[in-house]
Amino acid sequence: MSRSILIGASLTLVFLGLAALSFIYTPYDILSFDIPNKLLRPSVTNWLGTDHFGRDILSMIMLGARTSIAVAVLAVGIGICVGVPLGLLAAARRGSLLDELIMRGNDLVFAFPSLVIAILITAIFGPSAINAIIAIGIFNIPVFARLSRGAALPIWERDFILSARVAGKSSLRISIEHILPNITNLMIVQGTIQFSLGILAEAALSYIGLGAQPPTASWGRMLADAQTLTSIAPHTALIPGMAIVLMVLGLNLLGDGLRDWLDPRIRVARS
Repeated sequence: MSRSILIGASLTLVFLGLAALSFIYTPYDILSFDIPNKLLRPSVTNWLGTDHFGRDILSMIMLGARTSIAVAVLAVGIGICVGVPLGLLAAARRGSLLDELIMRGNDLVFAFPSLVIAILITAIFGPSAINAIIAIGIFNIPVFARLSRGAALPIWERDFILSARVAGKSSLRISIEHILPNITNLMIVQGTIQFSLGILAEAALSYIGLGAQPPTASWGRMLADAQTLTSIAPHTALIPGMAIVLMVLGLNLLGDGLRDWLDPRIRVARS
């Protein structure tokens, strides 16, 4: 197992652990303001200090991890559950009008930056974590559709697929029983990458006020609240910023490591 998998998995598990722990325990209640103790630097009582409302930053980081991970997981889930079937359908009907419609629809979504689409959707339907999930998930759909179609097309030319067709299996059954298992590894790797992009997108939307709304904790909202405090309390911006960086770094390292580990061609080349 490569070093990148170990480092990436370790960083990811730390934040997953913090998010899971926040369901049953946080050092302080983030809904309680303690103005006399605002902007405290890290100390024994407040390990990561306090923000401009006197709230414990460690507690905010734990709850913010829960928000970011939930949004990213659900958004990636939307992309996989909708995009992969569309990609498999396009591959099964390659060259047909349906294939062309699916691919041109993907091109239409890709024509706009993902963040612009997310801002448009949340601006129309209102800022909330649910709308952020939908907005990020919509952009994930063409990513998985294009990837699954591209991975499935060469498999359709393999001899065992021809044997399955001769045996009378339908395109749907072949896609489920033979194509999907052969592209699962690729979907897992892409899922980790989209997961990290989902973390960034959620933070960006929350930063501009279109993501999770107060009192729900969000790393992006923490950065927005701290942007005018960097000269007097830099830790209020550095800590959530580092949380985003480490979480995304961990997921990217995990994705790269999984790609190297799951792809037999890379293993053979390195050996």
